[in-house]
Amino acid sequence: QVQLVESGGGLVQAGASLRFPCTAPGRPFTPYALAWFRRAPGKDREFVAAITWSAGNTYYADSVKGRFAISRDNAKNTVYLQMNSLKPEDTAVYYCAAGPYYFNDYDRRTNYEYWGQGTQVAVSS
Repeated sequence: QVQLVESGGGLVQAGASLRFPCTAPGRPFTPYALAWFRRAPGKDREFVAAITWSAGNTYYADSVKGRFAISRDNAKNTVYLQMNSLKPEDTAVYYCAAGPYYFNDYDRRTNYEYWGQGTQVAVSS
């Protein structure tokens, strides 16, 4: 079983930035891809960004492209989400997810087998 732990959410004003990590503590972990999803109040969980662990290829939802950046540190078993120019509509619980096997549709939730507990981000206007 792989455990994913997010941290670093919080309350910020519109236009601010946040960066938070997702770690996989314990034994070395080499997934095919890691991703961030989010669930806004009253909405379904949606894809935000993904990165392949080996090559570092990145993929983004249109709603965050140009504002958010996903990166990884293989040595630390950690993936990061850098969020800039935050908007009130970015308010959500953000979840880290890991997919152990190859796939090419990075926004599909069912491709990700392991999930973190989520971290809350609230953006005030």
